[in-house]
Amino acid sequence: MDRFYSLSHSSIDFHFRQTPRDFVVEEIPLYELSGEGEHLVLFVRKKGLSTLELVSIIAKYLGIQNKEIGYAGLKDKHAMTKQYISLHKTHEVKMDAFEHEDIKILSKAYHNNKIRIGHLKGNRFYIKLKKVNPTAAKKIDEALKNIATFGMPNFFGYQRFGTDGNNHIDGEKIAKGEKKERNVKIRKLLISAYQSHLFNLWLSRRLEISALVQKFDTKELEPLLNMPNEELAKMKTQTHPFKLINGDIMEHYPHGRLFDYDGSEDDLKRFNEKNISVTGLLCGKKARIASNAARVIEKEFDDEINADGTRRYAWVYPEEVEGRYKNEVAQYELNFSLPKGSYATVLIEEIAKRKLLSEKREIRE
Repeated sequence: MDRFYSLSHSSIDFHFRQTPRDFVVEEIPLYELSGEGEHLVLFVRKKGLSTLELVSIIAKYLGIQNKEIGYAGLKDKHAMTKQYISLHKTHEVKMDAFEHEDIKILSKAYHNNKIRIGHLKGNRFYIKLKKVNPTAAKKIDEALKNIATFGMPNFFGYQRFGTDGNNHIDGEKIAKGEKKERNVKIRKLLISAYQSHLFNLWLSRRLEISALVQKFDTKELEPLLNMPNEELAKMKTQTHPFKLINGDIMEHYPHGRLFDYDGSEDDLKRFNEKNISVTGLLCGKKARIASNAARVIEKEFDDEINADGTRRYAWVYPEEVEGRYKNEVAQYELNFSLPKGSYATVLIEEIAKRKLLSEKREIRE
């Protein structure tokens, strides 16, 4: 069944139906394949199938267990996707004869190691927006320019929370020992949904604070946000749409070590130049927590659970952002790349939000 992601609000005039024709994803590998070794790496195109369904079909065809097939990331079912999978090269001859209407082997190579979760740099997307008029196209152009310049919030997409959008509810119960789940993979998935839910709530709050800081004077903000006047004054001077707060945990971008933000001008400069980014908490044991004013906000979205935590980029920078408007068919085509773990549907939401902001500015003017 196709997933329809409607953005047909009265002030938003485009539609996005997440189908293999309108949503294409290509995996960007983390490293070059060595060309030798005991592992056969296949570059596979699939449509209308999840990665796990793809793996299951090939495993069944070869008569092996699913776990013998390696993959770097889970690709959306409601899309045309291209990704790498690995298996032992003893299966090469049989795979040469493999045929499936929704799966095509595009190329093959060899490598020394099995592909494992996380072994990808990111993903390249092609997305088609429909029912776009010329006025909307100009606003999408502006939104894409802003996203390419400043980046975007790294929310977890709706896919993270299951078909009904409530996996985090069971995840919380499991994480706190109030409910049992014997299947280890499902247990991990549900707990992760709960961690993701809290992360999204925290990120929404931080965006709200950033917007208020942008809009109001320091004296007006102090009772609204219950933050020190000195901290608010520092935030007011920041030019980036996401305002950093003393005690935030930063990370070198697109990968690197974590460190504390102390308000230094050098760190602000590096943040504006996309060399570092701010992180948010995925609650749990072993996770590094924020400090000072940043922790005051973060702790509202923290929880003690029986699982390991970590940190996640709260702000990411799409690359190779391109947009083309086709007036004759009222369609807008997008191309962009995102780091692993980031969601293309979140970028579509950001376009919608920025269009709304643009329209509000026009009304005020």
